[in-house]
Amino acid sequence: MKYLMWLLKAAIFFTLFAFALNNQQATALHFFFGYEWRAPLVLVVLAAFAAGLAVGALGMVPRWLRHRAAARRAQERAAAAGMTTMPPPNTGHHGL
Repeated sequence: MKYLMWLLKAAIFFTLFAFALNNQQATALHFFFGYEWRAPLVLVVLAAFAAGLAVGALGMVPRWLRHRAAARRAQERAAAAGMTTMPPPNTGHHGL
């Protein structure tokens, strides 16, 4: 199984490497007010992907902070009720 995973990783790497080699032509991005960025197409695609990851991660931050605050409140309520540990998770059958 370990060799199969390495083979899969190698296939993904070489596919992306071939994509990068096939997209080396210069591309111009035209921004507002006459600004222009010239770069190889593969860098433009990589920058768009990285920007999408950043926007997605920043979009998760408010929900993550709310979850942390709710967990902290639940822990404080449990401590106030005299519970030293959280109750065990439900390990019953889920109907699968």
